[in-house]
Amino acid sequence: MNTADLGLPVDVPSTALFTDQYELTMLRAALKAGTAGRRSVFEVFTRRLPDGRRYGVVAGTGRVLDAVENFRFDAGVLRFLREKDIVDEETLDWLAQYRFGGDIWGYPEGEVYFPGSPIMRVEGTFGECVLLETVILSILNHDSAIAAAASRMSSAAGDRPLIEMGARRTHELAAVAAARSAYVGGFATTSDLAAGFRYNIPTVGTSAHAFTLLHDQERDAFRAQVDALGRDTTLLVDTYDVAEAVRAAVEVAGPELGAVRIDSGDLLLVAHRVRQQLDELGATGTKIVVTSDLDEYAIASLAAAPVDAYGVGTQLVTGSGHPTASMVYKLVARAESGGEGAPLVPVAKKSSGGKTSIGGRKWAARRLDADGYAEAEVVGTGPVPDALADRQLLVELVKGGEVVAREPLDAARDRHAAARANLPLSATQLSRGEPVIPTEYAHGGSGS
Repeated sequence: MNTADLGLPVDVPSTALFTDQYELTMLRAALKAGTAGRRSVFEVFTRRLPDGRRYGVVAGTGRVLDAVENFRFDAGVLRFLREKDIVDEETLDWLAQYRFGGDIWGYPEGEVYFPGSPIMRVEGTFGECVLLETVILSILNHDSAIAAAASRMSSAAGDRPLIEMGARRTHELAAVAAARSAYVGGFATTSDLAAGFRYNIPTVGTSAHAFTLLHDQERDAFRAQVDALGRDTTLLVDTYDVAEAVRAAVEVAGPELGAVRIDSGDLLLVAHRVRQQLDELGATGTKIVVTSDLDEYAIASLAAAPVDAYGVGTQLVTGSGHPTASMVYKLVARAESGGEGAPLVPVAKKSSGGKTSIGGRKWAARRLDADGYAEAEVVGTGPVPDALADRQLLVELVKGGEVVAREPLDAARDRHAAARANLPLSATQLSRGEPVIPTEYAHGGSGS
């Protein structure tokens, strides 16, 4: 289902103030200098992957499209800018009419990326493009970091489903975005109802320890839950004594009990004991769900355990130690003059400390080896080599200010699974290492 067709609300009515003040400072100066209308090309990329990561995951693209559409300076926003003397009247008049009218190209959501990949390219006038820097980066950096962690976790989990349950460990709106990104990265469900409502992600949930503690006896809590939700429910069995709880759970629900959840202790040991006990009690079809501060390493360590599903919270919504993808938004080309049709010239920052960038309007393609697996990320300017013409990665997202590439979230999820499967096998290793394929640069042309 295409969630854009559901008529669900956007999180905020306007995204115009999801920006840094220096964007408006630059706009004001450019308007005064007469350069705000000069054709410009900005690109989003990262100079390096988080330490030890072997690939990145593009996530948040659909949210970027929503943000660009809703980047409007309404009366209340303009009044704030005037009262705080942030910009002058000329700039306020310009902002009152703001509608992004340029083009945006980017890696489709769910695709993998590497250092130097032009993940998103924004083209238009300097004024209309520069204002979008902060909101685009805030979305892509957060969502891509979560999706990368989710991808590593889903790879470690194999065929066992993952439940996203980190809403209580992050900002309430970040939780919704995190659930969306986790779904792109391979998670099957979320506990966050706002994410289910906004993005049509399947939701799940049963009970916490508080429900057991509410009752005089654990058995009473189990009976109440089964009476309300049916035998297929999941009962939490580690509030007191696990063995006693499993016995009571099967006695109350019968061998048709859907699942038990373990949230503490030595999960590997406890899972084996619980599986043996369930089988001895005849509940051979009852599944085991484990939670408790899991990350990709803990999930991998449970590969040999009789576990059927994992619930992940804190480590997921914090990017499993890497809460940002360190993406930047840089001007890489601009027109020689303000005249219509003026050619583009490459521009790039030159500095020490690893913050240099490469100028020019770029394309990207992924070269495959003889077996059909990715062997290099090729980034270039000018004409695309014929051998790479059908391997280009950027797709048109916005044309003339109109969104042209909305898609169901499941499409991004499926794309990521296919893209990860197309990488060398070492991409799924959890040990530290360099990017699984190198980035190669092919230079040529003026960038126009």
